[in-house]
Amino acid sequence: MRVLSSLLLMAATLAAQPDPNKIKVLIFSGWNNHEWRQTTPYLKGILLDSGRFDVRVQEWPAGATARTLEPFDTIVLDYCGPRWGEATEAAVENFVRSGKGLVVVHAASYPFGTAPVLGDHMTSAGRTEPPWMEYRKMVGAWWQREEGKKPYTGHGDRHSFQVKFTDRSHPIARGLGESFWATDELYEQFIMMPGVKVLATAFDDTRYKGTGKDEPILWTVDYGCGRVFHTALGHNVAAMQEPGFVATFLRGAQWAASGKVTLGAKLEPPQRGPRLLVVTGGHEYETSFYTLFEGMNWEHATTNEMAFHDDIRPKYDVLLLYDLHQSITDQARKNLRDFVEGGKGIVVLHHAVADYNDWQWWYRDVVGGRYLLKPGDGMPASTYKHDQEMFVAPAMRHPVVGDVGPMHLIDEAYGGVWVSKGVKVLLASDHPDVRGPVAWISPYDKSRVAVILLGHDHVAHENAAFRQLVKNAIAWSAGKN
Repeated sequence: MRVLSSLLLMAATLAAQPDPNKIKVLIFSGWNNHEWRQTTPYLKGILLDSGRFDVRVQEWPAGATARTLEPFDTIVLDYCGPRWGEATEAAVENFVRSGKGLVVVHAASYPFGTAPVLGDHMTSAGRTEPPWMEYRKMVGAWWQREEGKKPYTGHGDRHSFQVKFTDRSHPIARGLGESFWATDELYEQFIMMPGVKVLATAFDDTRYKGTGKDEPILWTVDYGCGRVFHTALGHNVAAMQEPGFVATFLRGAQWAASGKVTLGAKLEPPQRGPRLLVVTGGHEYETSFYTLFEGMNWEHATTNEMAFHDDIRPKYDVLLLYDLHQSITDQARKNLRDFVEGGKGIVVLHHAVADYNDWQWWYRDVVGGRYLLKPGDGMPASTYKHDQEMFVAPAMRHPVVGDVGPMHLIDEAYGGVWVSKGVKVLLASDHPDVRGPVAWISPYDKSRVAVILLGHDHVAHENAAFRQLVKNAIAWSAGKN
């Protein structure tokens, strides 16, 4: 079983290919005097959530070549560290000059100068390096940090301030409001290069150790045939969560890559997937269960009576059951049946396979399986054992299995579960107390029904393969894959 499943998995899990219809972005990161381990994933996330970008991350830019950069439309710099070497720097210059894009975020305007190199623990304290002069031209500005030279580029105390557009005709700013709020470091006294097009400024209040004048915050640079967008905002994730940062960063990235902005002036919130109702009750569980739905569009009902009190077809696409109920009112029964027969999705998780032992339509037709709480129909009661080491392997190619692959986990093992001969077995285990399916697709033809017997406690809930399995099951049952 394991050998066959592994071969099927290898055939099913090809390397992800870039989407040809999306802007391809490469983020340079991995070295910064800011929390790049937090900011880089956030930048990647908002790019992906917009639906317009395909994103990769390079955490060791030194060594990147023209061939490395060739597939991409723009580079985003969340980097503040040492220089990359002549070959990589030339590749970046030629990339932008040839008509591609560059987005410079916050402290990425700082490096490659004559000041001491900043970075993480890999940096030698106080080490200096000659400036990358061409980078200053690309960015359109640089930091003056040499002792005795004025003005001294830097920032005052972090605070909330308004960023005001000075050029609302530019595609990045067009259609946006006159200003937006930022809570950030306010960079001051850049040494600006000729030809910079400033899009927005902010007043640098002396109350926060500022200069008492307007300072450039957003600008663009034409470099050869390419386009550069610079934002001085983005000190940390909290600063990046400001709506004004998100809007201008995404629009700036699109403009840098293509010279156009098609993103709306009012960015719609990212699609959070199918509308999911999670039902619990009748069985204790650990709160780690809730982490399975992070980022999803979900609501919670703590009893079946609460869940099926009304017709839920207009409100939800998928019903995930993690409850253990036997009794159900006539009205709740009707609403549940209407939901299922209405073609909505069902995910039956772990102990919910024991729901409604006496409702034949439910366990035989819809679920395609039943955990017997007591002997019946000529079969003994089903069994369970906690904290079992289990090896689980895919039994077929299917979107619910996806790239989950073989699983090794500690979980509760169910034995003696009745499973319909009509199911499509997704995952199986050779555990002596299981020896059979642990996940399947129901034969029910009016709805998409996925059943997963795994998921007892935090050990399973925190297992990456199990989490992906549940995510896949929800998406498939909603008809999304």
